[in-house]
Order: sequence, then structure tokens, then C-alpha cells
Amino acid sequence: MTTLERRRQRAPVAPLSPEELAMARTAQRCIMAALDHSRAATITLESESGATPSVQLPPQALRFIAQLLGTMSEGKPVVLMPGKHEFSTVEAANYLNVSRPFVIKEIEEGRLRHRMVGSHRRIEFEDLEAYARGMRARQSDALQQLADNARELGLEY
Repeated sequence: MTTLERRRQRAPVAPLSPEELAMARTAQRCIMAALDHSRAATITLESESGATPSVQLPPQALRFIAQLLGTMSEGKPVVLMPGKHEFSTVEAANYLNVSRPFVIKEIEEGRLRHRMVGSHRRIEFEDLEAYARGMRARQSDALQQLADNARELGLEY
């Protein structure tokens, strides 16, 4: 089963309610305050039954959890992915919202880095993200050029 198939099997995550957004914001502030004052590496969880187990975590993990909670409290979607994750050409095309032949063309023209695994192309997430940033910058520049041309021709709307 491919990563894409597993992703499609998961139920979509519902947006957080206002109460959950506030809860995430409060939890983030508490974790950051604890890290700032004491270099704490233990967090206590309380279940509905009142049990309070302590969990030891490295400070870096607590910072990550705090950042995650902060992003969630802003209502932004979050995707977790291993840093060295590799995409197939189909997955890369879906990520970029383009066709698979377009991804292959970009690879063959040297604009998108990849490696071969047998006869299959694999694209590292970091390379794909760098390409996506460049693609968005080129799109933005092209739109700005179109707007400038329209302004020069008096076609403003």
C-alpha cells in the first residue's frame, strides 16, 4: 500500500471547535512557559478518570509539541512527515497539483532533483518543497507581470 493510498483511507480531520482552539493555545503557552523557566522535560497528563501519569520528554520534543499546538490554535492545517521522506512521481504530482507527465518532464530537464531506485524515480520532500517554493515564486512574478502589462494598456479593473 502506498503512502497516498494510506492517506486516502484516513478520515478527514474536522476543524477544531472554538473551545479546542482555546485549549490548544493555553496548552502551548503553558508548555513554553515551563520550558522558559525550568528546562522541564516532564509533562503530566490527566485522564478523565483523574489518573495523572508523568511522561518524560526531551525539551526539543516539548518545543515541537508547543509549536504544533500554536499552529493548531491558529486554525491552520498541520501535516507531519518524516524529514527524509521520498515521493514517487505520482505522489509528487499530487503534492504539486500537477500531472505526472509534467513532473517527469521537470525531472528530465533537470529542474527537479531525484534519484533512481531501480527504474523508479524518487524525489526527496526537501527537494520537492524547494521546487514548489520556486514554482510559486515564478507564478507570482508572472501574475505581477500580467498586472503590470494590463496597467500599461489601461485595462485595469
